[in-house]
Amino acid sequence: MAQDFPPLSNDLILRTARGEDVERAPIWIMRQAGRYLPEYHEAKGGRDFFECCRNPEIASTLTLQPIERFAGLLDASIIFSDILVIPQALGMVVEMVEKQGPHFPEPLKSPDDGQYSKVLNKNVDVAAELDYVYKAITLTRKKLNGRVPLIGFCGAPWTLFCYMVEGGGTKLFIQSKKWIYRYPDATKALLQKISEVCVEYLALQVQAGAQLVQVFDSWAGELSPSTFKKFSEPYLAYIAENLPKRLAEKGLERVPMIVFPKGANYALDSVCNLGYDVVGLDWLIDPTEAVKIRGNRRVVLQGNADPGVLYGSKEAISETVKEMVEGFGGGKKGWIANLGHGITPFVNPDDLKFYLEEVQRLTSK
Repeated sequence: MAQDFPPLSNDLILRTARGEDVERAPIWIMRQAGRYLPEYHEAKGGRDFFECCRNPEIASTLTLQPIERFAGLLDASIIFSDILVIPQALGMVVEMVEKQGPHFPEPLKSPDDGQYSKVLNKNVDVAAELDYVYKAITLTRKKLNGRVPLIGFCGAPWTLFCYMVEGGGTKLFIQSKKWIYRYPDATKALLQKISEVCVEYLALQVQAGAQLVQVFDSWAGELSPSTFKKFSEPYLAYIAENLPKRLAEKGLERVPMIVFPKGANYALDSVCNLGYDVVGLDWLIDPTEAVKIRGNRRVVLQGNADPGVLYGSKEAISETVKEMVEGFGGGKKGWIANLGHGITPFVNPDDLKFYLEEVQRLTSK
C-alpha cells in the first residue's frame, strides 16, 4: 500500500504532466543534486559514490540539497541514485572510479561467456536487492514535507545494456555495436530481461513514495533510426505499457511517466506514441520543431537548453531562456523546463539560480 505523506503544497509539475493549463512552466534540472554543489562534497565526505546511494540518510540529504539551496525555484526533486543499480541487482559488479566514472571489472563479452546466461536467468528479487532506494525515497518524501513532488527513475534497457557490455562509458560503442549486429537475438533477450526489472523497480519506487518517474535513455543517440526501432523503442514501449498495469496490481494510482531518449530526435514522432506522458528533449532540437512534430497529441515536452549555457554570461542565459520559452509556446501548457541533459561539472550554483529565476520570470508573464 502507498505510504501516508504530508499533502503537496506545489503540484505544478504533476498538473503540467497531466496536460492541464498552468500558471507558469514547472522546472527541475537533471543532476540537480550533485558535485557542482559545495554542500554535496561536505555531505558525501570520504564515502564512495555507491555507498552514498546505498545509505538512505545520505541519499536523502543529497536529494534535498538543491531544494533547500534554490528554495521556491525548483518544482520537483529527483532521488539521488544511479541508473547502474539495475546491473548490480542483476548480479554484475559495478564500481565508481574517481574522476573516471562507472567501471564493470567483468563486462558481458558474448552470449557464451557464462556470465550472460547467469544474468539472463537470474531470478531478481527487485524488492530486496534495491531496498535501499525505496527507503531513501520514503525518507525523502517525509523530509520534503510536501514542498515539491519527488521523481523516481531508472536507466532505459538499451543504455543499461551498453554499460553492461562496454564495461563503462565509451565514445566508440564497439562492444554494443558488435552485440546488436552479431548477436541480435541474445541482445533482445537481455533487453527484455532488463525491461521487466525496470517495470518492477519503478513500481516499487512509486509504492515507496515517488510521484513521477523518468526513464533515462542516455545512449539512444548511438543507434540509427533503424536500430533504435529494434533495440530501444520496443523496450521503452514495454515499460510504458506495463508499469501502469503493475501499479494497478499493487493497488496504486498511475503516476506521470517521462522518457528521455537523448540524441534520438529523429525518432521524436514515434516516441510521442509510446505511451509516456512527457518526452524529454536534448539541446540538439529546436523547441519550435519539437512542438510541430508533437502536433495536437497530449504529450508534454521537457527540456531543453544546452547545459553549457550555464558557463556563459547572464545575457546569454537570458537569451537562451527567452528563445526556449517562446519556442515551447510560453509555458502555460505542455512544457516542463529543464536542461537538454544533466548539469555539468564546475557550474557555479549562482548561475543555475539565475537560469531558474529567468524561467520563472519569463513564463509567469
